[in-house]
Amino acid sequence: MPLFKKNSPLYYISNLLLLVLGAIIAAGALEFFLVPVLILDGGVTGVAIIIHQLFNLPLGILVFILNLPFLFLGFRQMGKRFLLRAGAAMVLFSAFLEIFGSLDKSVTDDPLLAAVFGGVFLGVGVGSVLRGGGCLDGTESLALLVSKKYSISVGQFVLICNVVIFGCAGLVFTMDRAMYSLLTYFITSKVVDFVESGFEQGKAVMIITNEGKRIANTIYDKLGRTVTMLEGEGLISGKKVVLYCVVTRVELHELKRLIRDDDASAFMTISDVSEIVGAHIKKRQAKKVKELLAEAEESEKS
Repeated sequence: MPLFKKNSPLYYISNLLLLVLGAIIAAGALEFFLVPVLILDGGVTGVAIIIHQLFNLPLGILVFILNLPFLFLGFRQMGKRFLLRAGAAMVLFSAFLEIFGSLDKSVTDDPLLAAVFGGVFLGVGVGSVLRGGGCLDGTESLALLVSKKYSISVGQFVLICNVVIFGCAGLVFTMDRAMYSLLTYFITSKVVDFVESGFEQGKAVMIITNEGKRIANTIYDKLGRTVTMLEGEGLISGKKVVLYCVVTRVELHELKRLIRDDDASAFMTISDVSEIVGAHIKKRQAKKVKELLAEAEESEKS
C-alpha cells in the first residue's frame, strides 16, 4: 500500500525522492565497495566497469552512453513517463558515479565484505529506483522486448546476460572476481526482492472494473500485454468484468498508472508469480489480437 494517496503532490514527491536516493545509494555501492576491488555489477553497468578498467575511461559517462539505446527501447515499450523517470535516474546514477569516483576511497579491501555489503547497498538503491518508477540498467528494456517475441522470461534473459558478462570478467581479470561478482548479483537480487517486491518474479494483476474492454485495449496498446477477461458479480456492486494480466516488475508501475487513469474506481490486486509456463502473445499476433478486441467491443455495443 502506498504511503501517500496516489496523484497527490506528496505521492509524486516521494517517487522523486526514491529515484534520487536510489541512484545515489547505487552509485555509492559501486564506487565505495565494488569497483575498487574489481567486483562487477550485472548488465550494462558490468560491461561499463570492464571497459573502465581496461581503458581507464570515465565510468559514469560509459554507463550513460551504453544505456542510451536501451533507454530508447524502454521508451518504445512503456512510453514517455518511463523515459523521463528512467532517464532522470540514469543521469543521476552516472553523475554520482563520477562524483564518488573522484574521491578514490574504498570502504574495505576485503573482496568478500565488499561483495556482501556492496550487494546489499546496491539492492537497496536499485529497489528504491524501481519503486519510484525508474530503472538504472537498460538490459531489462531489451529483456522486455525479447520476452514478448520469444519464450523466455525477463529474469532468465537478464541472468543469461549477466552470466556471460561475469564469464568475460573472469577471463579479463581473474575467476575469483567473476565468482565474487556472481555472489554480489544474487545478494542484490534478494535485497531488491525485499525492497521492491519481485526482482526476478512476474506480477499477476487482477483488475475488477466496469471498463473491461477499454482497459484491456489500453494495456495492450501501451504495454503490449494481453489480458484474460472473465465475468464476475459483486454481492453489492452487481456485474463486473475481471481482467487477469501477468507483467514484469518494470511494467508494474506503468500498469497501475494506466488503470488509475482509465478507471479510478477499479479494484486491483497484485501477487507474485514464481514461474510462467506457456507463450506470451508475440508481435506477429498483434493484428489478430486487435481484431479480436475490436470484435468484442462491437458485440458488446450491439
